Amino acid sequence: MGDEVVVPGHAKPQRLGKKNLINNFCISIESNWPQCTSCHAGYGWKDASFDFNKEENVDCLTCHDQSGGYSKSLNGLPAKGVDLLAAAKSVGLPTRDNCGWCHFNGGGGDAVKHGDLDGSLAKPAERIDVHMGRHDFQCIDCHRTKQHVISGKMMSVSIDNLDEIKCSDCHSIAPHTSTRLNTHVDSLACQSCHLPLMAKKEATKMAWDWSTAGQDIDIKDPHKYLKIKGSFIYAKNVVPEYYWFNGKSKRYLKGDKIDPDSVTHINYPMGDVTDPAARIWPFKIHRAKQPYDQKHKYLIIPKTVGPGGYWTEFDWDLAAKLGAKESGLAFSSELGFAETDMFWMLTHMISPKEKALQCVDCHRPNGRLDWSSLGYEGDPAIIGGRWTRRLASKREGAVQ
Repeated sequence: MGDEVVVPGHAKPQRLGKKNLINNFCISIESNWPQCTSCHAGYGWKDASFDFNKEENVDCLTCHDQSGGYSKSLNGLPAKGVDLLAAAKSVGLPTRDNCGWCHFNGGGGDAVKHGDLDGSLAKPAERIDVHMGRHDFQCIDCHRTKQHVISGKMMSVSIDNLDEIKCSDCHSIAPHTSTRLNTHVDSLACQSCHLPLMAKKEATKMAWDWSTAGQDIDIKDPHKYLKIKGSFIYAKNVVPEYYWFNGKSKRYLKGDKIDPDSVTHINYPMGDVTDPAARIWPFKIHRAKQPYDQKHKYLIIPKTVGPGGYWTEFDWDLAAKLGAKESGLAFSSELGFAETDMFWMLTHMISPKEKALQCVDCHRPNGRLDWSSLGYEGDPAIIGGRWTRRLASKREGAVQ
């Protein structure tokens, strides 16, 4: 749980964290702690009573083991058979392997959640990521830490722009020899040109349909269907989608009403063409169909793991009722499935500069950028209009 933050659309500041947020993958940690907390840097988080203030609950080895033999299991406890003495003797600064054990596998498997974080980054070729491949960067070279507070944020959880890591932490804000290219920095995130593709080696999950779960379908490929979870779409070498982003996000909170006839945004980047703080960013957008209460018109939190859970009983009504006890959301016994999407900003898998996007990738008919949806009157390389006015407003220090 983070500090209190103002959430757009909500009157009172909220404390947000994985402890109380809904996503459109496995949906929520509530009632599902044993499985979800197998990655958490703590011991024994088996239910809502877990005490984060007890020092003995902190699992130092998950970040500092260098033996290569340490792993975690249900409730965040060490896996059976782990040599704890060897792990303790090996401790050192965290490596990509330490960070990746959880972050590469978020959502239950390699490359599931992030389009730019997967097992290929453990020992990447420079075409996958120039920082880690050519220069052997470790995660902590950018995610610098003070008193165990790790810098960095992800809009899947954080909705403000605090603790943001920027390219300009190391690079100049005008890094190009070309003045024309440097003017692009005013409107584009560096990643928009230098991260031309996501999921370069391992396919990432792009869509998840919970409504098809529970069927005995003869599909052997777990990237297409699992009885406990439903249908999936995976893809690799994916062109990102582009939106304005000023570092702040809107966020769906537990109990918020939805319109089941339209797509519910689990999160959404804030900013537009008139916002001086906004840049055009590349995103992975994960699209899903997940359970909701047809009477109360909000997304529900089903129990999936353990006794009575959907993955055991394949009973949505039972899973929803058990989840309701833990989440505090009443369940009417009228269950449906609603479409949602979730934005994941892309910032890893930076390509060598020789592979960055060129002018023609965007400034041509049917190029990457949809100028109209971004708020332009047309391609700004061809006509001026709104693009010119935006630059002028920034120079004058105005916020439109």
